[in-house]
Amino acid sequence: MKKIWKVITNKYLLTIVGFLTWTIYFDQNDYMSLQQRQKELDGVKDNIAYLNNEINRMNAEKTDMLTNPAKQEQYARENYRMKHDGEDVYVVENANEKYPVEK
Repeated sequence: MKKIWKVITNKYLLTIVGFLTWTIYFDQNDYMSLQQRQKELDGVKDNIAYLNNEINRMNAEKTDMLTNPAKQEQYARENYRMKHDGEDVYVVENANEKYPVEK
Protein backbone atom coordinates (compact mmCIF):
# COMPACT_ATOMS: atom_id res chain seq x y z
CA MET A 1 0.00 0.00 0.00
CA LYS A 2 2.88 2.33 0.82
CA LYS A 3 4.38 1.69 -2.60
CA ILE A 4 1.14 2.62 -4.41
CA TRP A 5 0.73 5.73 -2.26
CA LYS A 6 4.32 6.77 -3.08
CA VAL A 7 3.64 6.40 -6.82
CA ILE A 8 0.36 8.34 -6.62
CA THR A 9 1.93 11.18 -4.64
CA ASN A 10 5.03 11.37 -6.84
CA LYS A 11 5.53 15.05 -7.71
CA TYR A 12 6.37 14.27 -11.34
CA LEU A 13 3.27 12.14 -11.84
CA LEU A 14 1.09 14.78 -10.17
CA THR A 15 2.65 17.47 -12.37
CA ILE A 16 2.02 15.47 -15.55
CA VAL A 17 -1.58 14.69 -14.56
CA GLY A 18 -2.19 18.33 -13.65
CA PHE A 19 -0.69 19.52 -16.93
CA LEU A 20 -2.74 17.06 -19.00
CA THR A 21 -5.93 18.01 -17.14
CA TRP A 22 -5.25 21.69 -17.70
CA THR A 23 -4.50 21.32 -21.42
CA ILE A 24 -7.45 19.01 -22.12
CA TYR A 25 -10.15 20.95 -20.26
CA PHE A 26 -9.13 24.50 -19.31
CA ASP A 27 -6.58 25.76 -21.83
CA GLN A 28 -7.39 28.13 -24.70
CA ASN A 29 -6.65 25.28 -27.13
CA ASP A 30 -8.56 22.57 -25.28
CA TYR A 31 -9.80 19.38 -26.90
CA MET A 32 -13.34 20.61 -27.59
CA SER A 33 -12.08 23.79 -29.28
CA LEU A 34 -9.74 21.76 -31.45
CA GLN A 35 -12.60 19.46 -32.52
CA GLN A 36 -14.81 22.46 -33.34
CA ARG A 37 -12.05 24.09 -35.38
CA GLN A 38 -11.45 20.81 -37.22
CA LYS A 39 -15.17 20.61 -38.15
CA GLU A 40 -15.04 24.22 -39.30
CA LEU A 41 -11.93 23.52 -41.38
CA ASP A 42 -13.57 20.49 -42.99
CA GLY A 43 -16.61 22.61 -43.87
CA VAL A 44 -14.41 25.29 -45.43
CA LYS A 45 -12.51 22.66 -47.44
CA ASP A 46 -15.81 21.23 -48.72
CA ASN A 47 -16.95 24.73 -49.66
CA ILE A 48 -13.68 25.38 -51.50
CA ALA A 49 -14.05 22.13 -53.46
CA TYR A 50 -17.64 23.01 -54.36
CA LEU A 51 -16.66 26.51 -55.49
CA ASN A 52 -13.77 25.16 -57.58
CA ASN A 53 -16.19 22.77 -59.30
CA GLU A 54 -18.57 25.66 -59.94
CA ILE A 55 -15.73 27.74 -61.43
CA ASN A 56 -14.79 24.88 -63.76
CA ARG A 57 -18.43 24.38 -64.78
CA MET A 58 -18.90 28.11 -65.45
CA ASN A 59 -15.67 28.31 -67.46
CA ALA A 60 -16.85 25.38 -69.60
CA GLU A 61 -20.24 27.06 -70.03
CA LYS A 62 -18.55 30.35 -70.97
CA THR A 63 -16.34 28.63 -73.55
CA ASP A 64 -19.38 26.85 -74.99
CA MET A 65 -21.31 30.13 -75.05
CA LEU A 66 -18.55 31.98 -76.90
CA THR A 67 -18.06 29.28 -79.53
CA ASN A 68 -21.57 27.92 -80.11
CA PRO A 69 -24.08 30.27 -81.82
CA ALA A 70 -26.99 28.00 -80.92
CA LYS A 71 -26.14 28.38 -77.22
CA GLN A 72 -25.92 32.16 -77.63
CA GLU A 73 -29.37 32.23 -79.17
CA GLN A 74 -30.78 29.97 -76.45
CA TYR A 75 -29.28 32.18 -73.73
CA ALA A 76 -30.65 35.37 -75.33
CA ARG A 77 -34.12 33.85 -75.68
CA GLU A 78 -34.25 32.53 -72.11
CA ASN A 79 -32.68 35.42 -70.21
CA TYR A 80 -33.47 38.47 -72.30
CA ARG A 81 -36.71 37.20 -73.89
CA MET A 82 -35.45 38.03 -77.35
CA LYS A 83 -37.36 36.71 -80.34
CA HIS A 84 -37.29 36.53 -84.10
CA ASP A 85 -39.52 38.77 -86.17
CA GLY A 86 -43.04 37.44 -86.35
CA GLU A 87 -42.76 35.35 -83.16
CA ASP A 88 -44.76 35.82 -79.99
CA VAL A 89 -43.24 35.20 -76.57
CA TYR A 90 -45.39 33.99 -73.68
CA VAL A 91 -43.91 34.07 -70.17
CA VAL A 92 -45.45 31.57 -67.79
CA GLU A 93 -44.74 32.03 -64.09
CA ASN A 94 -45.67 29.81 -61.19
CA ALA A 95 -48.30 31.60 -59.08
CA ASN A 96 -47.45 29.49 -56.01
CA GLU A 97 -43.88 30.78 -55.78
CA LYS A 98 -43.47 33.65 -53.40
CA TYR A 99 -40.38 34.94 -55.18
CA PRO A 100 -40.23 33.77 -58.82
CA VAL A 101 -36.72 33.12 -60.05
CA GLU A 102 -35.82 33.58 -63.68
CA LYS A 103 -33.39 31.09 -65.13
